[in-house]
Amino acid sequence: MKIKIINPNTTWSMTHKIGEAAQSLQLPNVDILAVSPDFGPASIEGFYDESMACLGLLDEIKKGDAIEECDAYIIACFGDPGLDAARELTRKPVIGVAEAAMRSASYISTGFSVVTTLLRTVVIAEHLLDKYGTRAHCRKVRACELAVLELENPLSNAYQTILKECKMALEEDNAGAIVLGCAGMADLCKRLQLELGVPVIDGVVAATVTAYGLVAAGIQTSKKGDYAYPLPKTYTGHMAAYAPK
Repeated sequence: MKIKIINPNTTWSMTHKIGEAAQSLQLPNVDILAVSPDFGPASIEGFYDESMACLGLLDEIKKGDAIEECDAYIIACFGDPGLDAARELTRKPVIGVAEAAMRSASYISTGFSVVTTLLRTVVIAEHLLDKYGTRAHCRKVRACELAVLELENPLSNAYQTILKECKMALEEDNAGAIVLGCAGMADLCKRLQLELGVPVIDGVVAATVTAYGLVAAGIQTSKKGDYAYPLPKTYTGHMAAYAPK
C-alpha cells in the first residue's frame, strides 16, 4: 500500500517531519510518500494562501494516480485546502488532516479544543467544524499567534507557546482532548500528550490511520453524485493545462 501525504506548502523541512510522523506508526506493508508541490506558498495562513496552494496540490494528486500508483492521499494542512476538488479528481481515498483530527477527537472525548497558529486562521477551522458536523464537540478554537514558519525555527520557543495555550484550553474550556491545528505541529504531539496527560490529536497521524483503514477495507471515493469526475471542458490561458479531460 502506498499513501501519499501532500503538504500543500513548499517548506520541505516541514514536509519531512510530517512524513516522519506518519512513518512512526509503522503500519505493515505501507509505503509513506511525503511531498510538497513544486510551486506555491511557503506557508498557508489564510484563504488566499489556501487558494494559491490548490493547483500544486491537485498536480500531486494527478501524478499519484498516473505515475506513482498511490492508494490514498492525505492533505497535510489544517485548512484541508482543495479537499473536495481532490476527491473529484480521483477514486482513491483523500483525507484532510483537519477532518480526521476533529472526528478522531470526538471519538475519545465529549469535548475538545483546537490549538492553532494565527488568529486569522481560527475562522477557517470554525468553518470546518460546521462542515464536518463536529461543532458540538469543540469547546473552542484557540490561536497561539505563532506564524507557521516559526514552527521550523528552533529559536522561536514554539513548543512552550503551544503548551501554554493547551494548558489554558484544559483549564478554561474544560476540554478533554486537544487537536493540534497545524500539520507543522506533528512532531510535538507525543511530547505534548505526555506533559498534558490528556489525548492530543495530530491530524497527520489521524489521517494516515484513516486512509490505511479505508484502503485495507477496499473502500474508494464514490463517483456517483457530487464527487463525480470533473466535467470535460476548455480552460483558457494559464489554466489550459488543468482542463478536465
